[in-house]
Amino acid sequence: VNDLKEIQTFYGRESHQENIIFSTFYILIFIFAVPGNALALWAFFRQDSDSPSKVFLRHLSVADMSYILILPMRIVYHLSDSHWPFGHVVCQLAGFLFYLNMYCSLYLMSFISLDRLLAVVFPLKSRSFRRAVYAKVVAGILWATLILSMSPVLFSKKNPATNSTGICTKLYLEKTSPKALVSTVVAFVIPLTTIVVSYILILLKLRTVKQQEERPVKDKAIKMIILIVMNFLLAFVPYHVSRVIYITSHSHGHLTAARHEVLGRANRITSALTCVSGVLDPVMYFFLNRAYRDRLLQLFCKDRQSDQQASLSVCRQ
Repeated sequence: VNDLKEIQTFYGRESHQENIIFSTFYILIFIFAVPGNALALWAFFRQDSDSPSKVFLRHLSVADMSYILILPMRIVYHLSDSHWPFGHVVCQLAGFLFYLNMYCSLYLMSFISLDRLLAVVFPLKSRSFRRAVYAKVVAGILWATLILSMSPVLFSKKNPATNSTGICTKLYLEKTSPKALVSTVVAFVIPLTTIVVSYILILLKLRTVKQQEERPVKDKAIKMIILIVMNFLLAFVPYHVSRVIYITSHSHGHLTAARHEVLGRANRITSALTCVSGVLDPVMYFFLNRAYRDRLLQLFCKDRQSDQQASLSVCRQ
């Protein structure tokens, strides 16, 4: 009984208003992210992967769509006032898939940045190994590594108390350990360092670009820098800063209920913010990939043409 009360105190703290806000946020993300990423999947898989960036964009769209499709579970959880109705196995699977695809997105963005670095700073030297086949191998290794590193989420022990109260601690990774701090820092610092170093070197190189024929390369690189940095700052930096504080505080122990509630709320809010990446990535696809841009413009052009034809037919009648 005491364990049950403790669990309810620590893991069932969202108010009704908070649950409404979370569920509304996830519904909006789902509505905006699904069409953009579905179009990206359609566009990317219809074109040949003849460059590393296209391969990475294709895998990024798969990762984004995969974790966006998990959002309905979070929506149901919050609409049910923090009650998890799907059971222990689905709880573990939801946590595993969400964070697997989130980190896959992070690393794929760093690979895209690294590919742009090679294309802009070392265009001739990098030609021999900037190939689609190598990018496919790198993407495959990334998926395999992340699946192995995230697998402990799938095989944690079942807690009868949390299961009986409809609580899913894997949804926001609320249970932590000192090892989680190391893995969280390493998982975020590597792609962050890659992106920062890549962009510094790209910007230094672009300062020397004056030829008119190299302007498209410069413009594309600057757009990519702005979009990916915005994505990182909005979606991933708040979560990982909050996550480090959350894990460190829990490792020291002796937390008051009020402190535990504040940390838990920050953990949930910043975890929700990572979903913004699913909306921002299609914006990046529009500026960085011609096939995606063409497909999107074709859809809008068809809609406009059909509207014009309808209005003409009405006028004739």
